[in-house]
Amino acid sequence: MNILIAGGTGLIGSALAESYLSDGHQVSIISRNPAKVAKIYHPVAWDEPSLVAALAQTDAVINLAGASLAGENPLQMRWTPKHKQAIISSRLTVGKKLLQAISKLDRKPEAFLQASAIGFYDSKEVGPADEKTVSGNDFLANVCRDWEASTADIEELGVRRLVIRIGLVLSQSGGLLPLLALPFRLFVGGRIGSGNQFLSWVHIQDVVESIKFLIEHPEHQGIYNLTAPNPVTNREFSCALGKTLHRPSWLPVPAFALKLILGEAATLALDGRPVYPVRLLKSGYNFAFPDLASSLEDLLPA
Repeated sequence: MNILIAGGTGLIGSALAESYLSDGHQVSIISRNPAKVAKIYHPVAWDEPSLVAALAQTDAVINLAGASLAGENPLQMRWTPKHKQAIISSRLTVGKKLLQAISKLDRKPEAFLQASAIGFYDSKEVGPADEKTVSGNDFLANVCRDWEASTADIEELGVRRLVIRIGLVLSQSGGLLPLLALPFRLFVGGRIGSGNQFLSWVHIQDVVESIKFLIEHPEHQGIYNLTAPNPVTNREFSCALGKTLHRPSWLPVPAFALKLILGEAATLALDGRPVYPVRLLKSGYNFAFPDLASSLEDLLPA
């Protein structure tokens, strides 16, 4: 297959591109810096003629593009008005460009996979969420709802569309896991806030393999939660992390301290409900890492 990825240099995109390439597929990555990806992948610029030319040869489009919620420095990720605007506009602009380019094609891609996040759901609710659960109304929920809507019209062009609401991705190559593990390595790890908030996590390998699974099976379309089937509380996550690293989990991070440092962005650490991948489980996909203990042992070997 010919695969075109927007956001192909991020945590998920780079792992996905590498996997597709190792499977023998043609991988193209849309980039503002084509020279950065040209050594390994086929680079595609963001101007419309380049997009149209690339999309005409594409079987599946994967849109992961969007400014990081944490910004350039996860330790300084206050959501300033400028950062909020970047989070929103980076996602909506990309969706609009891809939609416009695809609309000009005679031969359209068979599948279009649109990324979203479990921030779509109200994280302050305590009940479980699945794909039928309604969205929240906070900043993250609004971003996710608009992000998903930005490419909804692709379905009217006859393209099969998949939407994946991604949980906390665990990877040794980046993301939040190395940051969460650091205080434990320094013997000062512990729960965050009350510790009762849920973490709906997923191993990077299952992110990659489930995306490939959904794209390769034409009977699948619509919305899928991309989380492991066993979410845990922050307290449970902290204990498991300490056990894996052979470190104590004893020093909690007060909620007020995070709110003081991060402001509104503290919701990423302090709020969370269990989100379940109901449709993905029904699809026949088998998780390589369904439980947290095996995931951490794989990603954080002693």
